[in-house]
Amino acid sequence: MRVLIVKTSSLGDVIHALPLLDYLKQAVPGVEIDWVVEEPFRMILEGNPHLSRLFTVRTKAWRKSPLAAETRREVAELKEALRARDYDMVFDVQGNFKSGLIGWLTGCAERIGFDRETVREPLNLLFTTRRVPMRKLDYHVTEKYLRVVSVPFGKDFRTMQLVSEIVTSPQEDANAAALMATLSDGLVFLFHCGTSWRTKLWAQTRWVELGREILDTFREASILLTWGDQAERDRATEIAREIGPGARVIDRYPLKALTAILKKVDLVVAGDTGPVHIAAAVGTPTVSIFRATDGKLTGPRGELHVAVQSPLHCAKCGRKECDKDRQCSESVKVEPVLAAVKKLLGQ
Repeated sequence: MRVLIVKTSSLGDVIHALPLLDYLKQAVPGVEIDWVVEEPFRMILEGNPHLSRLFTVRTKAWRKSPLAAETRREVAELKEALRARDYDMVFDVQGNFKSGLIGWLTGCAERIGFDRETVREPLNLLFTTRRVPMRKLDYHVTEKYLRVVSVPFGKDFRTMQLVSEIVTSPQEDANAAALMATLSDGLVFLFHCGTSWRTKLWAQTRWVELGREILDTFREASILLTWGDQAERDRATEIAREIGPGARVIDRYPLKALTAILKKVDLVVAGDTGPVHIAAAVGTPTVSIFRATDGKLTGPRGELHVAVQSPLHCAKCGRKECDKDRQCSESVKVEPVLAAVKKLLGQ
């Protein structure tokens, strides 16, 4: 059997979908699995031993210039390559117009996706041939993805031990080990203080307070701060300076190189952002801070992970802009975050 997973974005959502590979390999011996993903996120999937083929798309560029010769050529090449694979099933766990279109391009007769209650964009329903309803237990996004994929095979994913895998190279692992060798012998924490939404940010003063508390509690500990753009770098630099000795801003690394570092550290603290999901996928304990988004819906799952949610009644609002932004960013206190850190580290 040959199947295709259509999960193109975003970084966190692609990571949440990784257990689908392990499920399919366990439930359908001998299955060949392909995947369609946006170009910026291909590194999460490259080298995965469960994947037969990886197709990349550039849908943002296509939308900007839908009639351009390059767009037409790339779409035609994608269609030809997908149809040549002659899929038995296509699983659309993106649930929007673009993923529906990609599924339709395969020519596969069985295209399985979300039902009307769960789908992100109603137009997607025009392209799927089977729509899977969710159960009340299917709250987390990974559970929703697994529900769609598991229905045709009748094997309950809840009875299975499923793992995620992000492959890094020996050189990337060696470089990460070299970075760790420059630190003290104590625990190594990693803070990622930036996010793509302003309404996901934790107050800067809270990061400073948490950093100081960690260094006071865990003697000889080190805190590495990572960043994704110049604004995040400036913020991380200021936070590290205010925390004091023991806190260090590191260089910006490619996604796989950062993954290798996340494998080596003892614990990651971050908001609802890519690095915390990568850390969870590679088995590193995490404490994640949620404000506008829902930690129970998209936070890392399992005993190694704690999501701390804003206590405000309007939390989980999903808004990218809010006139209560400052109040919300300060609503998550340091105490529950530090308590989660201590719990995960056995103190």
